[in-house]
Amino acid sequence: VPPPVDPEELLVVTERYRQHRLVLGALRAEFRAEVLQKKRQALLTGEDSAELMEEHRRLMVWNEAENARQRARREERIRKEEEERKRQKLQAAENRARIMEAFLKEKEKEVLQLQEEAKTFITPENLDARIEECLDNPRNYNFAIDKDGRIVKRTVLS
Repeated sequence: VPPPVDPEELLVVTERYRQHRLVLGALRAEFRAEVLQKKRQALLTGEDSAELMEEHRRLMVWNEAENARQRARREERIRKEEEERKRQKLQAAENRARIMEAFLKEKEKEVLQLQEEAKTFITPENLDARIEECLDNPRNYNFAIDKDGRIVKRTVLS
């Protein structure tokens, strides 16, 4: 024989049990909805995934093409810079050669002029002849000049 149950307590217990079942049912429905949502999203993601993979592949191909184009431009620029550098180096070498040639011609001219002047230098061999020549042809450097460089007044040789 079961023990006697208080009717008020039975009412409270049944009400709490009903609320408990309602809460559990609501939780189950919420979890079911979440699982269904995740399944739907996974299906869409699967379709999107293929689409995303295709877009990624397309973008990678474009990126490779762009990289190749940029590489070609960079190589062309480097090649032109190298040619310009070589041209400038050659130009500088030619300029140096021209300057050196002009310098050598100038020095050669100076040497020839000095050799020409050396013919009139007084040496121990021609010392007596030069002394005789100076005594035979006296020169007077005692004169005045004006502002324009003309001889104004000469003194007579004594």
